[in-house]
Amino acid sequence: MSDRLQDILADHLHVVFCGINPGKGSAALGQHFANRSNRFWRTLHLAGFTPHEIRPEDGRSLLDYHCGLTTLVERPTASAGELARHEFTEAATAFEHKIRHCRPRIVAFLGKPGYSALSGQRKIAWGLQPQRMGGASVWVLPNPSGRNLAFSLEQLVQAYQPLRAAIAQAGPEPLIS
Repeated sequence: MSDRLQDILADHLHVVFCGINPGKGSAALGQHFANRSNRFWRTLHLAGFTPHEIRPEDGRSLLDYHCGLTTLVERPTASAGELARHEFTEAATAFEHKIRHCRPRIVAFLGKPGYSALSGQRKIAWGLQPQRMGGASVWVLPNPSGRNLAFSLEQLVQAYQPLRAAIAQAGPEPLIS
C-alpha cells in the first residue's frame, strides 16, 4: 500500500476534520486514525456526529454524515513532533486550495499546532476562531490521539459537542459562500 493517506472529502460538507499528519501505522493501512489508542472515531460517535462508532477501515462512510477528513501535512511519522516547521509552511497553500475546492462549512483542526502554523498565531483558544479559511469557519478541537493525556475521552466529547451543536443549529443545507 501507499504511504500516502487518501483524503475523505466531498463538496459542501458540514465539517472537514483536519489532523496534523498521518501516523505511520495509519498510512501503512491506508486508514485514518487506525491506531487503537486513538479516540477519534469514538469521540465523533459519542459527540453525536455519527449514529455508531465507525471503524477505521470504514472511514469513507464518514461522508454519509456530511463530515470529511484530511491532514495538513501528508508525510507519515511516528509522532507529529517529528515534523519540521517548514513542512507546515510548505503544506499551507495546497491545504487552503483543498478547502477552497471542496467548500465545507467548517474546518476543524484536531489540535493547535496545525492551525497555529497556518495562522501564525501562538495563542489559540479552543473552539470557534475569529478568522475564516478558504471561505470556511475554523474550529480548533483537542487532538484525539491516545498520546494526548491532557484530555480524557469524556473531555474530548465535551469539547467536540459545541461544534456538533453549531452544525445542527445551522441546519441541513450546505453553506455556499
